[in-house]
Amino acid sequence: MTSIGGAGTSGMVDWNLAVATATRLVRPGPDVGRDEARAVVAELRRHAKASEEHVRAYTRMIPEGHEPPDTPVLVVDRAGWIKANVAGFRELLTPLLGKMQERRSAVPGSAVLGAVGGKVTGVELGMLLSFLASRILGQYETFAPATCDLPAGANGAGRLLLVAPNIVHVERELEVSPHDFRLWVCLHEETHRTQFTAVPWLRDHLQGEIQTFLAATDVDPGTFVERLREAAQTLAGGRPEGEEGEPAPSLVELVQSPEQREILGRLTAVMSLLEGHADYVMDGVGPQVVPSVAEIREKFQARRARGASRLDLALRKLLGLDAKLRQYRDGERFVRAVVDQVGMDGFNRVWTSPNTLPTKSEIAAPADWIARVHRKADS
Repeated sequence: MTSIGGAGTSGMVDWNLAVATATRLVRPGPDVGRDEARAVVAELRRHAKASEEHVRAYTRMIPEGHEPPDTPVLVVDRAGWIKANVAGFRELLTPLLGKMQERRSAVPGSAVLGAVGGKVTGVELGMLLSFLASRILGQYETFAPATCDLPAGANGAGRLLLVAPNIVHVERELEVSPHDFRLWVCLHEETHRTQFTAVPWLRDHLQGEIQTFLAATDVDPGTFVERLREAAQTLAGGRPEGEEGEPAPSLVELVQSPEQREILGRLTAVMSLLEGHADYVMDGVGPQVVPSVAEIREKFQARRARGASRLDLALRKLLGLDAKLRQYRDGERFVRAVVDQVGMDGFNRVWTSPNTLPTKSEIAAPADWIARVHRKADS
């Protein structure tokens, strides 16, 4: 098995064991023959390339004649998605886990407990990833360290992942045109790639916010691991419960201080903008190139809203995925309202600097963002 980022363990988490566990437990993909699989991969690559032109023309984020840094497009299976995300998690979480490891090192017998605990946490993280790996259609990995089998863009640039078996699974479940659905998904993910390649400061800004959030975390290692354990137990058929039968807090809610809540508010606004913008572009381009876009959107929205089961609902809460669903909806409303008022070029002022990003309150009140950014700039 390929080692993730060097040594297999990193104190609090055995990362290689997380990969092995997730890969072993992830559900098999849909029944696809070898020739069909090759055709799916080839079509997704074609759609990804075509989406570049569609998204650039529609968003006008990249000036004519300017070519942004290239980032790879990888069509992966579920195991490939797992490996890529473990590498990304390790990159982002190393400062937090190092801090937690220092706290635990003061406990007598911590070396033995650490070795055992790292494996336990690796297994539990693997269980969660096995659940998510069958649900993600595509993903632009902003913080993507290159590995021997997963290349990334130069100088820390990201990579675009398209998870072929999941795309095939959903298109069959929704009974929609495979050709149209695959292009529709690629339009969404290509928008994310365009956001980060066209706006050079965006990646560093997000990384700074996340690292500041993690640096402010002061959580007991046992409590953090227990929250992972509750999530893993949910997958095994249990249900995480708080007081009086209420669902347990999400992993994000667990580590919030007042300083973190402020940072999280800014991160939530940015993620709402990015997700909503991708949905807006996907549907804006769609009628021109995806004949059945209205049918796909209606069926996909219904699927997204209802979830697959009670288990999905419990894990959405625990992992904070219910907040992500709100980000799609609220962000798309913000983008649509701003474009309606000031046009696409007026909306694109949002990418000028961190100061022109919308706040969490402005996502809910687009007129306030317009007043702050446009009237101030035009006065």
